[in-house]
Parts: sequence; structure tokens; C-alpha cells
Amino acid sequence: MYSTTWCPDCRRAKDFLQRRGIEIEEINIENDPDAEDLVLEVNHGRRKVPTIKFGERFFACSPFNPQQLAKELNIPLNVEKKS
Repeated sequence: MYSTTWCPDCRRAKDFLQRRGIEIEEINIENDPDAEDLVLEVNHGRRKVPTIKFGERFFACSPFNPQQLAKELNIPLNVEKKS
């Protein structure tokens, strides 16, 4: 997941995924110019975070939309992993 530290949608997406037991690799685009370039490229010149890579696909989840994220990743919307 390509993100920034100040992005509330990034925190929401990260929490949503972690609650469902999905491991993520978080890349801060402010510390990685190549990652920022990639985000710009896959979002048609727009710096949208979070941008999530799933397999070989990229999609932006900004503004955060749990229904969209669940659909894109083919995961349950309301079923959360028990601790």
C-alpha cells in the first residue's frame, strides 16, 4: 500500500485490512521518490493515497470506501478476523 503519514484514508485502509488478517507492506511515498512516481503513473498524474497494489493491479482508495476496497480485493465487508 502506497501511503503518507498524514493521510487519514491511509490509516483507515490499513486498519480495515489488518482487522481482516490481511498483511500489507506500507510504502511512504514521501520517503521514496520512485514510489511517488509510480503512484503518479498509475493514477494518471494524480498523487492519490492510499494506492493499493493487489497482484499486478493498482487502485486508489481515496476517499476511503470500505465497500470499494472489499470488492476490489474480493474480501468480506463486515467479517473481521477475531483476535
